[in-house]
Amino acid sequence: MTRCIKRLLKTFALVKVRTYERQTEKKQKRVIVFSTPTCTYCTQAKRYLRERGVRFRDVDVSKDAAAARDLVRRSGQQGVPVLDIGGRIIVGFNRPEIDKLLELK
Repeated sequence: MTRCIKRLLKTFALVKVRTYERQTEKKQKRVIVFSTPTCTYCTQAKRYLRERGVRFRDVDVSKDAAAARDLVRRSGQQGVPVLDIGGRIIVGFNRPEIDKLLELK
């Protein structure tokens, strides 16, 4: 009986810890990468984000004219890569700015 109670208490403590971790976990900002398949800086930016575990949506503007127009509307630029991090625009692969906006170290 005491073994059963100890196991129950351990399970309850574990559930409380996991719940606390989820509540204190920061939600990642939305990240969109506007890119083309032939752009080496786009590839570097996406690799950089993947290596740091950042989820992002990749938008290929060479295949989607509406996305290309959206890129120009958001950034005022036609070049890639353009990153939209939580509504803030970064033109080019700018590691320090990406780290700052995503609060990476």
